Amino acid sequence: MFYKILSVLVLAAVMAGCHEAPEYKDDPYGNFDALAAIVGERYCFFEEKGIDWEKLCRQYRAEIKPDMNQLELFDICSRLLDELQDGHVNLSSRFNTSYYRKWWSDYPQDFNLRTLQQYYLDFDYMQTSGISYKMLTDEIGYMYYPSFSSGISSTSLDYILAILHESKGLIIDIRNNGGGLLTNIDTLVGRFIEENTAGGYIRHKTGPAHNAFSDPYPIEYEAADPVKRVKYLGKPILVLTNRSCYSAANNFVAVMKTLPNVRIVGARTGGGGGLPFSSELPNGWSVRFSSCPISDRDDRSTEAGINPSPGCEVHCKDADLAAGHDAILDFAITLLQTAE
Repeated sequence: MFYKILSVLVLAAVMAGCHEAPEYKDDPYGNFDALAAIVGERYCFFEEKGIDWEKLCRQYRAEIKPDMNQLELFDICSRLLDELQDGHVNLSSRFNTSYYRKWWSDYPQDFNLRTLQQYYLDFDYMQTSGISYKMLTDEIGYMYYPSFSSGISSTSLDYILAILHESKGLIIDIRNNGGGLLTNIDTLVGRFIEENTAGGYIRHKTGPAHNAFSDPYPIEYEAADPVKRVKYLGKPILVLTNRSCYSAANNFVAVMKTLPNVRIVGARTGGGGGLPFSSELPNGWSVRFSSCPISDRDDRSTEAGINPSPGCEVHCKDADLAAGHDAILDFAITLLQTAE
């Protein structure tokens, strides 16, 4: 999958350099206009989100003053970018980095790490490649993977799955996983599929128009070699999610949800279904935003998040979590204990 996505990014970069870009002055108006043009030509979710970018740019440009300082300009540009409602969008300077937080801040957390470690793992668990794991009971294996930025060693994953292999079912908890490296999705998914699996599609921008996209490129996940690698097949797998699952974590959920023995338990994920692209303004500030949309196996956008499996939406009350009760994990344990 990595090489397919790399080729799409290369094509997107080539597209970006195919037309002559205007020069913008390094002043408040020039930097704002450069930001408006860069995002306007390459951001990928305008139509999906119903955003009138040109109208917004006129509205915020009216706040620009020729003698305004850098902090004031940064504030206006950041508020404009927040209108995209996208956690992949950032404006970075030497003094600040903007970040849209409402994709998760307006929702229940549905997770408490201390509750998990104290009341369910009993502060007694194994850990490698960023994954905490143990047998919760004689029948249920458990893995907690908090970030796809933590590289997964294939050898470490062999040990993890070998130790959990005799379980009746497996819980993969990725709550609060904000994303990271897409290659780690391949590593994990390959252990749960018997043959190569098409897990979604990716497109790149082909021009400045908001609806100018390439045909979809399939994203294929390669099954791990069962002779060389330990796999976990033919048993139920539950993936635990909350709103703070984003980007690569969101993509992982979209793929796992398509597998016949997998159910998604918890809350709708936070989304983040676009590969980021970065550019620079005349004053040296960098801007990052979603440029290549990713869709699921049925070619449906994943930008707004992935729902739990039918009958598996569960939420945790903060008071219950503080008292040592994790409703999402309890639901998953009961589901596996009663599975035939």
